[in-house]
Amino acid sequence: MDLSPAELKFVLRLLGYPGYRTAIAQLRSSPQNTAADRICRRLGELGLVDYTSEIVRFAIAPAGRMLLGLGTTSLPVTPSELWILRSCQSGAIRPEEIHRKVSSLERLALVRNLDQRGLVKIKKIDIKEAWLTAAGQQFLRQDWQPHGSASSISGDLLSSYLRFLRQFMGQLNGGPETAQQDDPKGEVKPTAATVLQTIQQLDRTLASENGLPIFHLRDALQPPLTRAELDEQLYQLQREDRIELSPLQAISAYGQAQIAAGIPQAIAGPLFFISVI
Repeated sequence: MDLSPAELKFVLRLLGYPGYRTAIAQLRSSPQNTAADRICRRLGELGLVDYTSEIVRFAIAPAGRMLLGLGTTSLPVTPSELWILRSCQSGAIRPEEIHRKVSSLERLALVRNLDQRGLVKIKKIDIKEAWLTAAGQQFLRQDWQPHGSASSISGDLLSSYLRFLRQFMGQLNGGPETAQQDDPKGEVKPTAATVLQTIQQLDRTLASENGLPIFHLRDALQPPLTRAELDEQLYQLQREDRIELSPLQAISAYGQAQIAAGIPQAIAGPLFFISVI
């Protein structure tokens, strides 16, 4: 697999951030330059990078318009989805312009679901965070063969790449301590205060309006935390009245892996949304 110099730099820059993950704004040369966004999408198609995105504008698709013309007794959509289709039938809108009867916590997920079913068409998205996938890490460890002039790679990028390789070799040799020492943050387990700060940062980045789905937090903090450790940190924050954990209602709006990231309950659905008090 051959990457362009710009794509290669994008991947190597991710190595310099904890967990090989960062906000896309950190990878742009300027706030107005969207070249990093295009590169991120291209690398996402190759499976080397994954990213979170926010829907900026969407419009009703022909299939959705046809559905609105049918009778309302047995439509294959939920009441909330129906309100979304009605909201955008006159033209492209932003998620915040959806009818107020649709919970702001569920709007983005419902729009994505409708897009996958061909009932709406997403016109514009903004990438929020990008990270190196397992396939991307394997590519850098085993498949990438540097060639050409080394002048295109800065000393900082080369240093990040060497640290990445040393961490991997330390793990192969049974020395997790070595990998921890090479990590700029020392693999320190996040405290409850750090978890709370991460929740607030992700909420701002993803514009989840103080209703952060828990799977985003797991992506950010597991590892270094285990699932059980993160659950305990969340319970501690809840006991201290610093956050609220609320269950998922519209199960159809999320994938099985995302739902499984919630905290199971004996009764009702899993605890899924995190709100800061």
